[in-house]
Amino acid sequence: MNKLINRPQYLEQLIGHKDVDLVKIVTGIRRCGKSSLLDLFHQYLLKQGIDEKHIIHMNLESLKYRNLIDYIALYEYVSERIPEKGKIYLIFDELQNVEHWEKAIESFRLDFDVDIYITGSNAYLLSTEFSTLLSGRYVEIRMLPLSFVEFLNFNTWEEATSIDEKFQKYMQFGGMPILSEYNFNEARCNQALEGIYSTVILRDILQRNNKIDQNTLHRIAMFLCSNIGSITSPNNVGNVLSSDRAIKDDKKQHLARNTVEKYISLLKNAFLFFSVSRYDIKGKQLLKTLEKDYIVDLGFRNMLLGYRDVDRGHLLENVVFLELIRRDYHVYIGKVDSTEVDFIAEKPNEKIYIQVTESMNSEEVRNRELRPLKAINDNYEKIVLSTDRSFVTSDEGIKILNIIDWLMEKA
Repeated sequence: MNKLINRPQYLEQLIGHKDVDLVKIVTGIRRCGKSSLLDLFHQYLLKQGIDEKHIIHMNLESLKYRNLIDYIALYEYVSERIPEKGKIYLIFDELQNVEHWEKAIESFRLDFDVDIYITGSNAYLLSTEFSTLLSGRYVEIRMLPLSFVEFLNFNTWEEATSIDEKFQKYMQFGGMPILSEYNFNEARCNQALEGIYSTVILRDILQRNNKIDQNTLHRIAMFLCSNIGSITSPNNVGNVLSSDRAIKDDKKQHLARNTVEKYISLLKNAFLFFSVSRYDIKGKQLLKTLEKDYIVDLGFRNMLLGYRDVDRGHLLENVVFLELIRRDYHVYIGKVDSTEVDFIAEKPNEKIYIQVTESMNSEEVRNRELRPLKAINDNYEKIVLSTDRSFVTSDEGIKILNIIDWLMEKA
């Protein structure tokens, strides 16, 4: 068994919910560390004096459990192994492989003294049927690939490596934990990422949706990778792919739109992409059209398209978006008249407006990035993030920060 590397941000959440009467559900893309997290939690329980007999820990992707294909088989298998006395900790990895698993989980809650932990690599785990059955009785912990701070800790560095060089590696390879085993060998890292990507497409999308065209799905994923941080619509994607004959729909373009919407939804359900809605700051309303899409990890994007620095600004946006999600913000794209704010990040008692750009050295770029923020007439924090290192740290109350410093400030 590989040595487990702690990710305290997530482990502390599990510990904080321990023995609370809620089903704990850890979601996230395959290989982002969910299984390791449950292993770490298992170890924590043992250190707390919990008897191993009171921990039932199953990875449903193991052939050992190949016959547990539905909720009845799962319920019978687990029930036979639950001791008569004392609280039992049930830990299920990749539970979405069991049909109607939610019925078994609800029965465990009703019939035994249990504390339940689940992982899943697809948003179907939180489907309507499940939400109805366990309404208000579960908590979701969304797991992402490594943050930049975690990336620094997971990898081994030569002493002379600068923080800027380390950040460049993060931009190129992304934060999937498995890559730390390859010491930044590009060919090996790409092979590993391709394997994960193919598994996500095959097992989390195609196996569940047998009418999906794999070629079209892949082309849509490639389109989204090519347009990270750009405003898109299903019509726009459909038009581009239809002209490229990826979607055979010469007569009715709206069918292409429906196809695109469905396929993007499937990619989001597999936690490969996030769509971010736009918000009219002055009109104070969500806009129903034209979203932006971000990928769960830049390593996948660079593996699919090849790593190029030409759209570095949008890649930096992607890094900032993921960090905001890690910090538990709700994120929107801001519209101010005819200009745009890259991100509005909100918590119940907090709001931040953020612009992201590669550099502020040009007067034209500086004005372009500051103009939308200056047009917002409220007192919430306003920040511009760039790769510059400058003695100028503010402009009319707007903070100007180095993106690496910002990524590390919560460390």
